[in-house]
Amino acid sequence: MRFIADLHIHSHFSRATAKNLNLENVYIAAQLKGITVVGTGDFTHPGWFAEIKEKLVPAEGGLFKLKDEIADKCDQQVPSACRGIVRFVLVSEISSIYKKDNKTRKIHNLVFFPALGRAEKFNSKLDKIGNIKSDGRPILGLDARNLLEILLETSDEAFLIPAHIWTPWFSLLGSKSGFDSIEECFGDLSAYIFAVETGLSSDPAMNRQVSGLDGLTLISNSDAHSPLKLGREANIFNTELSYSTIKSALETGDPKRFLGTFEFYPEEGKYHLDGHRKCDIRLWPEKTRKLNGICPVCDKPLTLGVLYRVEELADRPEGIKPARHHPFYSMIPLVEVLSEVVRVGPGSKKVMGIYQTLLEKLGPELNILNKLNIKTIEKAGGPLLGEAIARMRRNEVVILPGYDGEFGTIKIFNSNEREKLLAQKTLFAVSALGPATKKKPHQKKRKGLRN
Repeated sequence: MRFIADLHIHSHFSRATAKNLNLENVYIAAQLKGITVVGTGDFTHPGWFAEIKEKLVPAEGGLFKLKDEIADKCDQQVPSACRGIVRFVLVSEISSIYKKDNKTRKIHNLVFFPALGRAEKFNSKLDKIGNIKSDGRPILGLDARNLLEILLETSDEAFLIPAHIWTPWFSLLGSKSGFDSIEECFGDLSAYIFAVETGLSSDPAMNRQVSGLDGLTLISNSDAHSPLKLGREANIFNTELSYSTIKSALETGDPKRFLGTFEFYPEEGKYHLDGHRKCDIRLWPEKTRKLNGICPVCDKPLTLGVLYRVEELADRPEGIKPARHHPFYSMIPLVEVLSEVVRVGPGSKKVMGIYQTLLEKLGPELNILNKLNIKTIEKAGGPLLGEAIARMRRNEVVILPGYDGEFGTIKIFNSNEREKLLAQKTLFAVSALGPATKKKPHQKKRKGLRN
C-alpha cells in the first residue's frame, strides 16, 4: 500500500503552537493533505498522553485510530474528495541539554513506540529525570546517548531518530551546539541509529555530501505547530499499514518500501543561510568565511546556517549518490502558491476560500501538488495555477533564502509572465492581481529536474 506519513508534529501542549492543535484537527488536516499516517507528537506530556488514551484506540499493529464516534463528526468537515484512512503512531520530540567534552550540547530527538503501555513506562522513567509536564517537548539534562539507552531498555521495538539534524541551535550536527558525527553523540549505541530527519533548511542532495550519513535513511517531516502546517514535508511508503513495517522500511532503506520524501525548498527554511536578523545581514557561506564568521554590523558571531554547516562537514562534492538514497520532490505549500497567484496573504480569507474549493474539486493537497495532471488543475483553477504548479515541479522558482530564524520567500512568476498568463481566463478574480515582486540581490534561481 502506497501512503504518505508525517512523523513529527506537536500538540497544543507545546510552546508556540496553535490552540486548536488537537487530535481531531490533526485528523481533519491529515485528510486535507492526503496523509495516511501521522505522528501523535508530545506523548511524553501527561495532559496530551491522557488525550491520546481518551480519544485513540488500537488499529493495525502498533498504530492507532480516532474513536469512531469522534471520527464521524470530524469527517463532516472534510470534503468527500479528500476522505481517507488516518492512522496515528506514538511519537514525541525530546530536547536534551547537557555538557559533553567541555561543550554544552542541545540535541532534539524523536522517539517512537508501538504501544501505550511501553510509552507510559518510558514517560515514568523520564519523569524521574526531569520535568515532563511544563512543555509538550520536554527539556531534560540527559545525554542523548543515555536517552537512547533508556528507550532501548524500555522496549526493543522502540526507536530513535535525531530531529532536524542541521538546525543551528538544537540538533545533532548543528553549528551552535551539536556534534560532528553520529558516533560522537551516541557512542557505543550509534548502530541503533538508522535514520535521521533532514529538517526544513536542508534536502537529501545537501546531506549526501557528508559520507558519515551514508547507510542512513533520510526522512522529512513537517514539525507542524498548527494543523494546516502538516505535510509541508513528508515521507512516502509502500508497505502494509503497521508500526513494524514502517520501522523496517526505515531501518533497511529498502527502495521498494521507502519511496522517498516530499521536501520544502531548503532555501525557504529559516536557517538556510548565515546572518543576523537584527542587523539585516544575510550571507552565503563563502562571504561568511571571509568575515571569519563575524557580523560586519555588530561585530558579534553570526548565526551559521545549515548550508554553511553542511559545507563544513562535507567530504565530497554535490551530485554524489550513496548506495542508500531515495528520490525527493521539492514543493511549495498550496496556500503559498495560491497567495502568489491571487497576490494576497496565504492566510487570507480569499486564499483559504480558493484552497477549500480546490480540495472539494480535486482532492488532497499533496496529490494536487505532486501527481495530478496539470490540465486537470488548469480546468479547476485556471492556467495561472496550472503553470505555477508545473514550474514548481520543474524546480523553476526564484528564492530569497531564509536565515537566522527568518523563513525564505519563493517567487514563481515575474510581472511580464503574469501579464501574458492573466490574459487568459482563470477561476480567480484577476483584476485584483498586480505585478510580482522584483528579484532581490540575494535571491537564488533554481532550475532543474525533480530528484
